Amino acid sequence: MRLKDRVAIVTGAASGIGRATAQLFAEEGARVLGVDLPDKSLANAHAGNANIVCLEKNLGDAGADDKIVSTAVDRFGRLDIVMNNAGIAFNAPVESMTDEIWDRTIAINLTAHMRLCRRAIEHLKKSPAGRIINVASVMAEGTDYGLAAYCASKAGVAGLTRTLALELGRSGITANYIEPGAIETGMTSPLWTARPDVAEIWAKKSALRRLGQPIDIARGALFLASDDGGFVTGHGLVVDGGLMLRV
Repeated sequence: MRLKDRVAIVTGAASGIGRATAQLFAEEGARVLGVDLPDKSLANAHAGNANIVCLEKNLGDAGADDKIVSTAVDRFGRLDIVMNNAGIAFNAPVESMTDEIWDRTIAINLTAHMRLCRRAIEHLKKSPAGRIINVASVMAEGTDYGLAAYCASKAGVAGLTRTLALELGRSGITANYIEPGAIETGMTSPLWTARPDVAEIWAKKSALRRLGQPIDIARGALFLASDDGGFVTGHGLVVDGGLMLRV
């Protein structure tokens, strides 16, 4: 077991990448605090898994970071891994974008990441293997129509994580980010179900000629969280099936 006796926080844990990661971490011996919105089926997603404790919390709420970290430490006595996975996306051209869309995207996709990392640092410093894993996107380096807010937030995640790696390295804490490609998740599946032609286009863009699955990202997160990734920090791990090779 690669995460035996370690304690992890995983946000966005009710579905998709977060759910797959929380379950894989638990299978590898970690005790996991899974966090997601109150209106998500978080408890059902992890029913019967004694190694996963669920906390319903909106990351946009004031004090959410304090509640999440204190719950993990109070319940498990320590904290070793923080995985910021929760995120949102809106399609809005800059010309017609509202401040509300911009502010909410940055708040959830970037500011909430920073706050949770900031709150967790004091506990990660006590861990023999402190890990920060933030989920960005291949759109941290690329872009598409209507994705200004999303791309800006994900590029911000990359910059934040690299700085954390530099600042926390002397404490033995690694900080890395993952750049998923086109992944079938709760956020993307409705579009692709309604438009199979769109799903086919994205699958064909990948060198591997398929859409990614949440477990593909979870396995990357496991590598970064485990001792195998102990000398990797400040790195953006691209897990996209070769999607960006021709962009």
